Amino acid sequence: MNDEVIITCALTGAGDTVRRSPHVPVTPEQIATSAVQAAEAGAAVVHIHVRDPETGDPSRDPKLYAEVVERIKETGTDVVINLTAGMGGDLVLDPDQPLEKGARPGTDLVGGLDRLPHVEDLLPDICTLDCGSLNFGDNLYISTPEMLRKGAKRIQELGVRPELEIFDTGQLWFAKQLRAEGLLDDPTVFQLCMDIPWGAPADPGVLQSMVNMLPENAEWASFALGRMQMPWVAQSILLGGNVRVGLEDNLYLSKGVKATNAQLVERAVTITESLGAKVATPDQARARMGLKPRA
Repeated sequence: MNDEVIITCALTGAGDTVRRSPHVPVTPEQIATSAVQAAEAGAAVVHIHVRDPETGDPSRDPKLYAEVVERIKETGTDVVINLTAGMGGDLVLDPDQPLEKGARPGTDLVGGLDRLPHVEDLLPDICTLDCGSLNFGDNLYISTPEMLRKGAKRIQELGVRPELEIFDTGQLWFAKQLRAEGLLDDPTVFQLCMDIPWGAPADPGVLQSMVNMLPENAEWASFALGRMQMPWVAQSILLGGNVRVGLEDNLYLSKGVKATNAQLVERAVTITESLGAKVATPDQARARMGLKPRA
C-alpha cells in the first residue's frame, strides 16, 4: 500500500465532453481556474490539455498552453504542471479503402517532435509521452517506436520529466526498452491508463500484472474511466501507486450528478485518508518524481 499518495487532476482532456457537462473547462481562463481549484482541493499535479476557446475542440496551439500556465503561475498556486504531449497522433481511416481514400476528417497526425513545441517553449515540470500505437475507440492513435525514441530524446535534452502513458502491456515493455537505451532518466514516472477502448481493461488482475512489470524504483499512478474512477483510486493505492482523477476521465460525482474537478479531487482525498494514507504535497511529489524544486 502507498502511504503518501500523489493526486493528479486531469482537467479537460481532448474527448467530446464539452457538450456533455457544463463543468468541463474550455478557455485558458477556465482551465487555469479549474487547476487552481483542484490544487486547493488537494491535487499535487494538474494534467493539462487545451481546447479551442470558440468550439471546445481539442487543440495543440502553444499560445493556449502558455496562457494557461501563465494564469496558474500568476495566482501563486503551488502545483506541479504536467502538459500533455500526446496530441497529434490521431488517424481516422476509411475501413474499406484506407489507402485509396486516405485520412478522414478528425485526423491530426504529426511526427513525434512536432508534438513538443509547447513543451520546448514552457519547460513544464512534466510532459506526457504516450508509449505506443493502439486502437483508441473506433480510431487509431499512432506513436511508432522511432517517434517515441525521438520524442524521448528531445524531452530528456530539455530536462523535462516524461510521464509515460501506458495503455497496454506491450507499451510498458517498450517503455522499459527506452530506459534500457538510455532515453529515460530515473526515476521513471508511469501512468497506467486503464479502461480505454481498446487498451488494458479496468481489471485488478491486469493492473497487478502491469505493476509487476514496472522497473525497480519507478514512480507510478493509475486511473480508470467513468464509474470506475473512484474505485480505481482505492485499487491503485492498495497496490502501492498514486492516483489520477478529473473531468478528462469521468464527468460524474455520483449517478446523475455532474462533478467539478475540485469535487473529484475532494472525493479522492476522502478515499485516500479513509485508507489510512496521507495526501502528498506538491513538494513531496517533486521529490518523489525527481523534479526541480519550485522556482
